Amino acid sequence: MTLAAANLISDAHEGIGRIGRIPVRNLWLLMLYASDLFRDLEKAKVSVEDNPDDIPDLVAEMLCRRVERRIQRNLSYGYQSREAVLGRVRGRVDLLNTERHRLLDRGKVACRFHELTIDTARNRYVRTALEEISKIVLQGTLAHRCRSLAAGLRRMGVTGERPNRGEVSIDRFGRHDADDQPMVAAAHLAFNLALPTEAAGAKQLSLPDREITWIRKLYEKGIAGFYDVVLSKRGWRVDAGKTIGWQIESKSLGIDKILPSMRTDIILDHSDAGRRIVIDTKFNSVVTRGWYREETLRSGYVYQIYAYLRSQEGNGDLLAENASGLLLHPSVGDMLNEAVVIQNHEIRFATVDLGGTAKEIREQLLQVLGVSYAG
Repeated sequence: MTLAAANLISDAHEGIGRIGRIPVRNLWLLMLYASDLFRDLEKAKVSVEDNPDDIPDLVAEMLCRRVERRIQRNLSYGYQSREAVLGRVRGRVDLLNTERHRLLDRGKVACRFHELTIDTARNRYVRTALEEISKIVLQGTLAHRCRSLAAGLRRMGVTGERPNRGEVSIDRFGRHDADDQPMVAAAHLAFNLALPTEAAGAKQLSLPDREITWIRKLYEKGIAGFYDVVLSKRGWRVDAGKTIGWQIESKSLGIDKILPSMRTDIILDHSDAGRRIVIDTKFNSVVTRGWYREETLRSGYVYQIYAYLRSQEGNGDLLAENASGLLLHPSVGDMLNEAVVIQNHEIRFATVDLGGTAKEIREQLLQVLGVSYAG
């Protein structure tokens, strides 16, 4: 590891490492919220908000345990395509190469076949995740454990190059390899944690309006994951990425091709309390400069959340009649929490301070909903 990289990691753990103005450790927190591992931590009563700098160590420990468990039970195998000149037929005969090189005269034949191997995309992905997470953990013994497991996988035959995420994402889980899923989930999070550490100082995000695609998606998934885990045990139902329909009375033949759909980021329902909150996350500044004043809400966003709420009235869903909307933007230092009631629907415009501490972020996410922090 270079001195610059070592200093960067040290700065990140001291709360100095940032992507623009957002502390790296808060991006780690969002990544954890967005992952399935956060649910496991909540069940185990492990509070990451107490010390978010420990998140890489926590993830590395979980990854190591899951890899060790899979090694004990044998890693999953897969098939890879191979071509070889053999003394007997295996798989399909490559007639062109067999004739071209006159292999039959030497008692040989060119074959194409599938071979069982441990060097699968999934296992290579996990091995590389161990190598990457070892660079940012604080505990020396844990870093050594990650590197030892990665070296062990190499000795077992997992020697190929790191696959891209597309290769792993299409690698579906079946009954025989379902035990791989927790291990791959931990590996995926380990890669995500290493990403901002490598990028810190290179990417600029001086203000939330400077949209970076991966952070915007992370923000949306992190907020949805947090609410799903924390609120589901308080009687709330959480739907992320739900599409709601227009109440169409009649339509022309070609309208379906051009009418936009309505896809919400998060919908929170609490049947006993009679509450529904439609949340739209936007990774930019909550206000912008207006024609006649210094700051104004973005009109397009107001119209969007208004359409989400009003379009669902009168369809027999009682929660829709008094549903409220929330536009939730990130900020660094500046806070906003304002509301207006329009035609029986409260619409709130709020921010969450990504420059604050982990506990402050958690508390803000609950306060904008009117849910107590300790409840």
